Amino acid sequence: MENIAKKLNESAPELLIKKNESLAKYTYTKTGGNADLFVMPKTNEEVQSVVQFCSEENVPLTILGNGSNLIVKDGGIRGIVLYLDLLNTVYREDTMIYAGSGAKLIDVSRFARDESLTGLEFACGIPGSVGGALYMNAGAYGGEISDCLHKATVLTTKGELLHLERADLAAKYRHSTVAEKNYIVLEAAFQLELSEKLPIEAKMAELTEARESKQPLEYPSCGSVFKRPPGHFAGRLIQESQLQGFQIGGAQVSEKHAGFIVNVGGATATDYMKVIKHVQETVKRNFDVDLETEVRIIGEDA
Repeated sequence: MENIAKKLNESAPELLIKKNESLAKYTYTKTGGNADLFVMPKTNEEVQSVVQFCSEENVPLTILGNGSNLIVKDGGIRGIVLYLDLLNTVYREDTMIYAGSGAKLIDVSRFARDESLTGLEFACGIPGSVGGALYMNAGAYGGEISDCLHKATVLTTKGELLHLERADLAAKYRHSTVAEKNYIVLEAAFQLELSEKLPIEAKMAELTEARESKQPLEYPSCGSVFKRPPGHFAGRLIQESQLQGFQIGGAQVSEKHAGFIVNVGGATATDYMKVIKHVQETVKRNFDVDLETEVRIIGEDA
């Protein structure tokens, strides 16, 4: 990868590039192997330059937001990992809020609150980035990102710039065109409504309290591990299978919320994968229900 790093640096001299960087520092589970090259663009133009470079040079490219609903395997990721955390600008135009791909969804919801704009209260506890939220149509407490999304600016895998309207994203439960076509989100625009700050604050406080009382926020985790199976709740099926507290290595099915797998100390991505497999097999055996992972799993085995 030395030659690739040199070429990339020549094509974009301002880029921040790290070699053999541990990805455990960038995931909420605090697990994961190393990236061959870890690239941190500061502008949309730098993102486009890297994407075009990878397409032309046939270099594997992986996009990383803030690593909240993600497991990176212990073998790490080959090629280039493009870390979009620095693309975090948030601004307002009338009742529209524009946010960069790397902006944290929690911060965007707080910005909306401070601007007395309603519509993003449901997102006040979702730890993902804007790009990740569009990728999986993130949601909580009865709201989804597609409810208030107006449009988005994305790149194709070849680095072509596209401007998508809400309908183009074909959003459904935990899925969108962004995931289907591996688009790279640069910016999203959210259409909100004017309101009073106090009721917005009250709603967000209510949702925050509900989240803190039910979710195991005291431990690193990848958030909700499984999608909601039709007609069921994943957490309830896991709980009724008496799997809370089940542990392999440092990865444990949370005793506080069965839908979470937490890192209680020294967990590896392999531990996580083994716990996920055991939960899926047990729930299938007990209820004949297939639990599909909501968490994104990427990288190579150790």
